Order: sequence, then C-alpha cells, then structure tokens
Amino acid sequence: MSGETLQVYFLGTAGALPTPARNPSCIMVRRGTDTLLFDCGEGAQQQMMRARCGFTINAIFVSHWHADHFLGIFGLVQTMSFNGRTEPLTIYGPAWVHEFVETVKKVGRFNLKFTLDSVELADGSWVRFNGYTVTAFGVSHGMPALGYVLEEDPRPGRFDRERAIELGVPPGPLFGKLQRGETIRITKDGTEREILPSDVMGTPRPGRKIVYTGDTRPVLPALVAHAKDADLLIHDATYDESEIKRAAEFYHATARQAGEAAAAAGVRTLALTHISSRYTDITAHLNEAKSAFSGSVLVPEDRFMLEIGYRD
Repeated sequence: MSGETLQVYFLGTAGALPTPARNPSCIMVRRGTDTLLFDCGEGAQQQMMRARCGFTINAIFVSHWHADHFLGIFGLVQTMSFNGRTEPLTIYGPAWVHEFVETVKKVGRFNLKFTLDSVELADGSWVRFNGYTVTAFGVSHGMPALGYVLEEDPRPGRFDRERAIELGVPPGPLFGKLQRGETIRITKDGTEREILPSDVMGTPRPGRKIVYTGDTRPVLPALVAHAKDADLLIHDATYDESEIKRAAEFYHATARQAGEAAAAAGVRTLALTHISSRYTDITAHLNEAKSAFSGSVLVPEDRFMLEIGYRD
C-alpha cells in the first residue's frame, strides 16, 4: 500500500458551458490499480483518449445533477459495453441517483453487457476501497449536492532495522512480517521471546488526501472539518471577485473564497476549477486565490495531470 501511485487528471475544468480550451467537469483519480471519476461531463471520453488514460473505470462519483456534471456518463457507459466490459460499475451520488441510473439504462436502447448499479450518498456517507476511503460531505449548491474526500489509510511508521537486529531478529522474511503488523517469535540466547511490531515500528504516518468540492458556495465549516491537512483541495472557483454577487446568486464560489477555504483547512495545494466561460484569462483567479492562501495554487488546464507524493 505504501508505494501506490496517486494521480489526478483534470479532464474537464470548465464551468456550466464548455469552451474551446475547457470541457465540462470531470476529475479522474488513479490510485494504484483503481481509477475513479468524480463527475463526468460532456466530452469526457475524448479527454480520456487525449490523456491516454483509458476507460477502465472502477466507480463514478457524481456531485450533483446539473447536466455539465453527468452528461458524459451516457456515452461512456455505452463505449465500455461495446468494448466488452463485464465487470459491474457503480455510480454514487446524492438523491436521485437511482432515477438517473435507470434513465441511463433505458435511454440508449442497447444491450448493456455489464451490471450498472446505483448507491445514494448523503453527508457523512462513505465508501470503502482497498487501502482508502471516499467520504461524502454536504455542500451548498441550491439542490442536493456533495463534495468528496479520498483519504488513504494511515501508513505504518518507519521500520527501525537496527533495533530489530538488537532484539535478535535476523534480517530477512521476519522483517517483512513485522512491517506488515504481524507479531513474531524468535529464540535469542536460548530463550524464546515475542517481538511486537510496536517494538520496531515508529509512529503511524498519515496517508494522502484529496478533496473535491464540486459546485458550491463557500462552506468553510465543512471544508475545515473534511479538508484539514489535505494534500490537494479541488475547489469551485467559477468567478473572480468582480462577480461575487453573481457567485452567491448561482451558488458558486470565487477564486478568493476558494483561497480562504484552503487557508482555513491548511491544505498543501489548491486547484481552482469550474472556470466560467466568460474568462479567457485566469490571471485574476490565480492572484486572488494567492492573496488569501500562501500554499501552492493551480488553475489547471484540461488534461493536466498532478501526481500526489507523500509528505515524508
């Protein structure tokens, strides 16, 4: 688990309307052999092909039921079926996810070759995967809407090789057992004794953490609770400060508000997404976010890939 890759592909970073440079919302996260989609807007398949990241999707998490966040699912499901997929696929989302999945099954008028399931999530719901968990949290978008936190399990502490040898553990397979959390028995100076992992392992270290807000007004209490110390916060930044009233009216955030959220949560990196089609220059977004947040700020272009490393 400790060596798994964690990559974020920004396949769609536009607001409600696509532009020549930006597609509607779609974030792909690759964690080890798993691939998850967070929203799947129109044109997602072409973005996957351009990014050369394929169609092997393990699960789809939809933030809310505005078309720019789900229209790409219809074509993606049909393509996966044409390509011979047989593995079940689950679509997770807020209220109405069951109705949506039934619509996907009916509207294409084709024989789906794999099982398409739906699971409704709410604030605090979680989905367990191998080595990490995806947790939903409520956001403010004028309708049932969720953000998501992908958080890895804590990693084992550092292995103290010298201490293990001092205790009489011979280098080799027993080292691996201790690092995997197993208790072992050895014989030293004619006496059998038990060696616990805690005898040779340091304090557990946190795994990596990614937070995606979907579309939302600023929700500082929720962000502080769920995004605290995150490695990456992907936050709605539809508008700059000149449109702060419009942002509130349409349940979106400004770049500065995203920066304030990142600062309050103490995240490492902030990525601004859902950029309105009215902007051809994102300089103001970048500067306004940086005025509120001293960490790393990105306004990723479509198909940009960010690899998340371990802090230590």
